[in-house]
Amino acid sequence: MFSIIQAAGWPIWPLIICSVLGLALVIERFISLKSSKIMPPKLLDEAIMVSRNGIPGPDVVTQLEQNSVLGSVLASGFRTFNSNPRASEDDLRASLEGAGRQAAAKLQRYLGALATIASAAPLLGLLGTVIGMIEIFGSQASEGAGVVPGVGNPGQLAHGISIALYNTAFGLIVAIPALIFWRYFRARVDDYLLGMELAAERFTRHLLSLRRTPL
Repeated sequence: MFSIIQAAGWPIWPLIICSVLGLALVIERFISLKSSKIMPPKLLDEAIMVSRNGIPGPDVVTQLEQNSVLGSVLASGFRTFNSNPRASEDDLRASLEGAGRQAAAKLQRYLGALATIASAAPLLGLLGTVIGMIEIFGSQASEGAGVVPGVGNPGQLAHGISIALYNTAFGLIVAIPALIFWRYFRARVDDYLLGMELAAERFTRHLLSLRRTPL
C-alpha cells in the first residue's frame, strides 16, 4: 500500500485525508441515526398515554426531552402548556415547528461535508492526473526539442503515468462510496422527518383535545 502511495506522489495525500474524514463521517452518522435515538417506535403512544389526564410535570417532560430527537419535539408541546395553560393552537404549532427545525438541523449534521467529499474527490483525482500529465510532458521536454514522444526519460515518464492513473482511480474510489452513503443518509433523514411531522400532527390534536378539559 505504501508503495502505491509513493508511486501516486503528493497529490494523493488530500485524497487520503478525504477518505479518512469520509469514513469517520459515515460511522458517526450510522451511530447517530439509529431509530432508537431518533424515533423510538412506541414513544408517541407513551407520551399520549402519560398525558391522558393532563399535562405531565417538568420531570417527566425533561425525561421525554432527553429520550430522543422525537422526544425533544414532543416535549416542546408539553412545555408550551406548562408555561401557559391557555396557549393558543398557533402557539402550540409554532413551538412544535421550531423544535422540528432544530431536529432537522441535528439530523442533517455532517451530510453537507459528506456531499462535499463526494464532489471534491474526483476533482482532486483529476488534479493528480493533470500533474501526472505535466510530468510526462516534462520528461519529453527534458530530452530537448524534436524528440519523438515516448522516447524521453523512461523513469520520469513512468512516474508521470503512475501519478495520473493512481490519482484518478483513488479519486473515484473515495467519491463513489461517499456519494452512495450521502444519498442513503439523505433518504433516511427524509423518512425520519416525515415520520416526525406526522407524529407532531397527531400529538398536536391530542394536546388540543386536552385544552377542552380542565387542566
